[in-house]
Amino acid sequence: MVQAWERLRRRHTSKGKTVTRKADKAHMNRVASIGCILCKHLDLGETPAQLHHIREGQGMSQRASNFLVVPLCPEHHQGNSGVHGLGERGFYTRYKLSELDLLAMTLEKLYENIR
Repeated sequence: MVQAWERLRRRHTSKGKTVTRKADKAHMNRVASIGCILCKHLDLGETPAQLHHIREGQGMSQRASNFLVVPLCPEHHQGNSGVHGLGERGFYTRYKLSELDLLAMTLEKLYENIR
């Protein structure tokens, strides 16, 4: 399954390097425009976001797909109360949310006007 995501996510150049596709960039820009999904969930208002690639089901050397991203403010992303600062278990203990919960909330927000 991971290999399928890799094929969708990247295109190889002749020198073996990879480039991000236009579809990836468009999706990531749309996600970033939402603002921090956790701040919204906690009723903290609108805050600018960085993109966090979720690590669910990934090994340490594997890069997550650019379609599996959630928007988090700097504090909730890399700060002491964020996913990188607290770690996966600490983050879940504090907020009762997993990375997959954040991804689901992000997708709901992205597609709320399509229904």
